[in-house]
Amino acid sequence: MTGFDRILMTTGAVVLALIWVLPLVYAIWTAVHPSEYEARFVLSAPLTLENFVKAWNAAPFARYFLNTFILVTGIVVCQFVLCTLAAYGFARYRFPGRDILFSLVLLQLLVMPDILIVENYRTIGALGLVDTIAAIALPYVASGFGVFLIRQTFMTVPRELDEAARIEGAGPLTILWRVYVPLAKPIYLAYGLVSVSHHWNNFLWPLIVTNSVETRPVTVGLSIFSTTDSGVEWSVINAATLMTSGPLLIAFLLFQRQFVQSFMRAGIK
Repeated sequence: MTGFDRILMTTGAVVLALIWVLPLVYAIWTAVHPSEYEARFVLSAPLTLENFVKAWNAAPFARYFLNTFILVTGIVVCQFVLCTLAAYGFARYRFPGRDILFSLVLLQLLVMPDILIVENYRTIGALGLVDTIAAIALPYVASGFGVFLIRQTFMTVPRELDEAARIEGAGPLTILWRVYVPLAKPIYLAYGLVSVSHHWNNFLWPLIVTNSVETRPVTVGLSIFSTTDSGVEWSVINAATLMTSGPLLIAFLLFQRQFVQSFMRAGIK
């Protein structure tokens, strides 16, 4: 790599980093300063937490956070269970049509979820689950990406470990729980972070299938709050935005090393 190429790549990386970070910096600035400093960047401007108090009191964010926590936790738990069982079956068992079924699972990766919104809504309506947290979660409780990722990890486990466990009297589920799952912990961590991030930020499907405060997640609640409750007071809106995105930012900062290393290991495998 020549010196010019190195400079070009560094410049491009800096520009992309600025494009990503400037909106976040502006949101933080407006959230911790009075509204009269929304467009005035004065270093001596007074700091305040009043915008967060206004945002919290203007909408039922406590309920939104509870709904989102229940939603994301339920989806991740179901995905871990279903994807683990499916991945174990595809990785270690031979049965008629296995490759065809696995190909169908992979085809799910080619289907955009938005295409299925109408049919999913019809199904949820027929089940009588409209405006429930279960209605938001059901289309996502299984994941083709999760099955593929975990299966690829299980394929790297030596079969000798299976045989040793069977000699000790372990059954299939015991082998899965005692041998395969512990060896795949980094992959579970990486996939869990991706899943939590995606479903925490999911907006369109929850917007369509929920109608009440009791079921809305934070993304829908923030959208309704920013359009009806607070007008164009950007300081309050950005404070609410930081409140809703703060848990994801904190989680990424805490687990970024494990997150990157997990996907690097998955790629190497």
